[in-house]
Amino acid sequence: MTDQGRAEFDRRGWLMLRGMVAPDDVARLCKAAKLAGKPGAREVLDGDLARAVQACGVMENLQQIWPGMQLVRLVSFDKSPAANWGVPWHQDRVISVAGRADMAGYTNWSRKGGTWHVEPPEDLLQQMLFVRLHLDDNLAENGAMQIAPGTHHLGKIPAGEAEAVAPQHKPQVMEARAGDVLVLKMLTLHGSSPAEIPARRRVLRLDFAPFDLPEPLAWA
Repeated sequence: MTDQGRAEFDRRGWLMLRGMVAPDDVARLCKAAKLAGKPGAREVLDGDLARAVQACGVMENLQQIWPGMQLVRLVSFDKSPAANWGVPWHQDRVISVAGRADMAGYTNWSRKGGTWHVEPPEDLLQQMLFVRLHLDDNLAENGAMQIAPGTHHLGKIPAGEAEAVAPQHKPQVMEARAGDVLVLKMLTLHGSSPAEIPARRRVLRLDFAPFDLPEPLAWA
């Protein structure tokens, strides 16, 4: 990425990489995800799906653009006629960790699916990226994600204010085709509407961070 491109990404908080994943690799990822009947699932980083993500080259390509980034969470989503939902405007501010350790600046501890989650200090979240790897076409009609560009500059936005803040930042529907990869700053406000047509919308979410957590905390 050029210096100008990096500055533009830092300003608006998103970058769409069209056709980054080849159709054959998309098919392998769909098979590895095993999402039938599940709206979403956290995936282990040493499992079949993580190995398929590594093999398709997307992680290598992203690390060439953002050196030092490491994969710290992998989640799969499957919006379908049987699992059709909407998500209000929000920021993702929690990370998955190997165990609980009460430390200054780390708040809102919770346990989901057997894994500890915590909200880290804002300066750490500002360094992180979340990436959406599209396994199906994501269109407005089947619940493509919406973002409010530039809202990562606002820091942590109280949950009760997100619905009012997002419209002030010219929201965009991030339509994508299978194989497209969307990269976002972690604190970007985003949401989605329920699908209006009976088409699947499978997506992998990859969280990246350029740092290890302070001991005794560790990534899950």
